Amino acid sequence: MSRPDGESLTDAERYDQGMVVRREVLSDAHVDRAIAGTTELTADFQDFITRVAWGDIWSRPGLDRRSRSVAVLSALIALGHHEELAMHLRAALRNGLTVDEIKEVILQAGLYCGVPAANTAFRIAKDVFAESQ
Repeated sequence: MSRPDGESLTDAERYDQGMVVRREVLSDAHVDRAIAGTTELTADFQDFITRVAWGDIWSRPGLDRRSRSVAVLSALIALGHHEELAMHLRAALRNGLTVDEIKEVILQAGLYCGVPAANTAFRIAKDVFAESQ
C-alpha cells in the first residue's frame, strides 16, 4: 500500500490502518479479545496479520468488503478452517451480506468444494446466525 503521494506506508502506518479495518470488519470486541490474549509467543503473528492481512490486503481498493467476504468464506469452506469460518461469517454480516446471500455462497462452495464442506459450513452458519439474533 502507498500514500496518495505514492510513497510506501511505514510498518507503523500499515499497522494503524490494519487495526482500523480489522476493528471495522471483525468488531472491537473480537479484536480486543485477540489483543488481550496476545502473548510473547503470538505477538509477532498478531502484528503480522494486522499489518499484512488487514493493513495491506483488506485495505486495497480493488474489491469492496462484501466481495472480500465472499472470497474469504469460499476459501475457508474449501480448506475446512471452521473456527475462522465462524469468525468470518460474523464479519460477512458486518460487511453487509445478508443471510440469504451467505446461503448462496455456501451452496456455491458446496458445488466446488463438496457436500461435506457445505454441510459443515451450514451447521456453523446456523450456530453463528442463532447467536446474532
